[in-house]
Amino acid sequence: MARSVYVDGRYRRYAEAAIHAEDRGFQFGDAVYEVVEVRDGRLVDAPRHLDRLDRSLAALSIAAPMSRAALRHVLHETIRRNRVRDGTVYLQVSRGAAPRDFAYPAADVAPTVVCLARASRPERIAATAAAGIAVRTMPDIRWGRCDIKTVMLLPACLAKAEARRHGAREAWLVDGDGLVTEGASSNAWIVTPAGEIVTRPRGPEILAGVTRQTVLDTAAALGLAVVERPFTVAEALAARETFITSASNTVMPVVEIDGAAIGDGRPGPVALRLREAFGRYADHASK
Repeated sequence: MARSVYVDGRYRRYAEAAIHAEDRGFQFGDAVYEVVEVRDGRLVDAPRHLDRLDRSLAALSIAAPMSRAALRHVLHETIRRNRVRDGTVYLQVSRGAAPRDFAYPAADVAPTVVCLARASRPERIAATAAAGIAVRTMPDIRWGRCDIKTVMLLPACLAKAEARRHGAREAWLVDGDGLVTEGASSNAWIVTPAGEIVTRPRGPEILAGVTRQTVLDTAAALGLAVVERPFTVAEALAARETFITSASNTVMPVVEIDGAAIGDGRPGPVALRLREAFGRYADHASK
């Protein structure tokens, strides 16, 4: 459990951290966030995460709450206070607190900033990757701007809950044309029988994952062929291998979709190679 949480300029004990009852993130989902991997006490791909935070804030016309240098200080200090060596740090910015109204509040309302960090067990994640995970497909019922990393995550929560009910760890969301968009909290990938790595291209239908981009860089460095295009559930079921990417999992092999084994039912060599090489091509910010 987190020991200390940053809330609007103060580090508070976890049990005492709170926001205003009329914070717009709480009442309207009028907020954006980032989750950054922490490895050996260092932030992984922090510049790309902060770039995406800037894009999300700009898309919703939320003012930047502080300078990038100040945000980095908050991230590092939250990690330090929570003694996180390996894990994740969560940063959320809402439009702020104001009397409840659908219209935006006055420009002088200050954004609310929350930051917390949690440790993870790398050996457990590695063991999961060695076995691979199952996913469940279901309709994508999210809004039309999934490229903005907002806190409006109820559709993802519903999908995750349904996936878990069927014994799967992740949900793959499928659009009205039968094409996989992405996971509930990850990007989706397949390796075709011809050996091409395929993932859906950037656009409003998916969140442009930071880990996704670093995996693209990693694949290019390894000389692996990547095609950015949509793919169907049928293609995924017939794939040589499949995997997901996210900040908390980096590259996680998928060995089962909707109860059907992928390939030989074991993590594939491409996913494992990308997972092993990922750290060499990610940006590791200093402690």
